[in-house]
Amino acid sequence: MSKPRVDLRSDTVTKPSAAMRAAIAAAEVGDDVIGTDPTVERLQELTAEILGKEAAIYMPSGSMTNQIAVRVHCKQGDEFICEAGCHIYNYEQAAFAQLSGVVARTVEGQDGVLQLDQLRGLIRPDNEHLVRTRLVCLENTHNRSAGKVQPYDTVAEICGWAHDNGLRTHLDGARLFNAVAASGISAADWSQHFDTVSVCFSKGLGAPVGSALAGSRDAIKEARRHRKLFGGGMRQVGIIAAGALYALQNNVDRLAEDHANAQTLADGVRAAEGVWLHPAEVDTNIVFFQVDPKLGPAADFVAAMEQENVHALALGPDVIRMVTHLDVDAAGARRAAEVIPKVAAQLAAGIRPPAHNIAAY
Repeated sequence: MSKPRVDLRSDTVTKPSAAMRAAIAAAEVGDDVIGTDPTVERLQELTAEILGKEAAIYMPSGSMTNQIAVRVHCKQGDEFICEAGCHIYNYEQAAFAQLSGVVARTVEGQDGVLQLDQLRGLIRPDNEHLVRTRLVCLENTHNRSAGKVQPYDTVAEICGWAHDNGLRTHLDGARLFNAVAASGISAADWSQHFDTVSVCFSKGLGAPVGSALAGSRDAIKEARRHRKLFGGGMRQVGIIAAGALYALQNNVDRLAEDHANAQTLADGVRAAEGVWLHPAEVDTNIVFFQVDPKLGPAADFVAAMEQENVHALALGPDVIRMVTHLDVDAAGARRAAEVIPKVAAQLAAGIRPPAHNIAAY
């Protein structure tokens, strides 16, 4: 009998539950481009309410919400400041440059966290030779730093400094609700420091499609124009917005379960020889670990895990990422945690996985 699949590649692999599918099937729809889709309207209103903003707009992806936020706050030839490992800079094809003529100034944080002292002096003087500094972007939780929750006081300090100096602020909150679950700080309290906030429904919340951008009514009115320009205007989109609405209403509080399961995975890494957590502490639902070169490349480790029907991602020659989500229960997390030291021991003994599986990673 084959072992149950445990898919830890990402929290984007979640499938709609039966209840979510029922909500999608029953969705009341209209034409959202002309503003007549009632399900989208309910989703946008609830999102804005939860984030403490005047308005919100539904879009197909978090990349689109982030890029439209940059475009709302910046003009061609402007600059925004961001942490060097952030999603906007690393995983969105530099769309801010390609689509909006904006440049990024990156600052290397510690585990994805910037300090205000690193930003002082970075605002360009008003000089015709220089790019204009307009925006500060932060990410919470920080994907490339293993789901790191930004320190709240640091966020408040950086955003206060930015506003005092005439800059705008944007939060890439794709996993903001994970930060809420881990910190006990409400989404509205996190969001109050930012002019715009992006949240994703298709990660830990388990919806099939979509993100939202929230902010002032004027900012969201402008964002709507840019959404149309970028091809994000959709018609009877209530079909998918219903999944996002269900997720927002039902799947936020349960994120704490994912965090508990991530701790189980972390314990599995700690129990294995030749691998170690990096960073050492796990804040939310993302676990990174490094593989000693003596065991072979991370791709071999992932392929050997796959033989146990446990699936993870090799992010580099020696780094593996595992992400918990609503389709991985506590039993699945325990089984994955048992597989990690088993695989480490096999590789240490020279037992290699089949070559055809390595190629997939």
